[in-house]
Amino acid sequence: MSVMLDKLAAQESKRVLGDDELAERAERLSAQYFDGRARPNSVRWVTNQNTRWGSCTPSEGSIRLSHRLQGMPEYVVDYVLLHELAHLLVPGHGPRFWRLLEAYPRTERARGYLEGVVAADRLPHLPDARGD
Repeated sequence: MSVMLDKLAAQESKRVLGDDELAERAERLSAQYFDGRARPNSVRWVTNQNTRWGSCTPSEGSIRLSHRLQGMPEYVVDYVLLHELAHLLVPGHGPRFWRLLEAYPRTERARGYLEGVVAADRLPHLPDARGD
């Protein structure tokens, strides 16, 4: 299973964005999907988030994405960025929040990808056919 995920990730992943590029991407996504209303003060990668893909502190306007997203397909990173940007506009995960994310056409695909990563991490790591 991990070999298949590795191959998919290699096919779909792009280079890793730096923090400045991540902030620029967030700005573009906000403009495209939220009419520019979500305006974070900072957007950055962090290495201390192992149970969440991202987090947002609306009072500070800060968005943090887990380093575990680095190397994942762009549409997945975009989804997590949009998810956190939406929290700048709507706290919590109520109907208004999910309506905002409906604008992003790859929401369900990205959520499925992330669920697959979580499920694969829970599987026992069996040796592959070479006996490694």
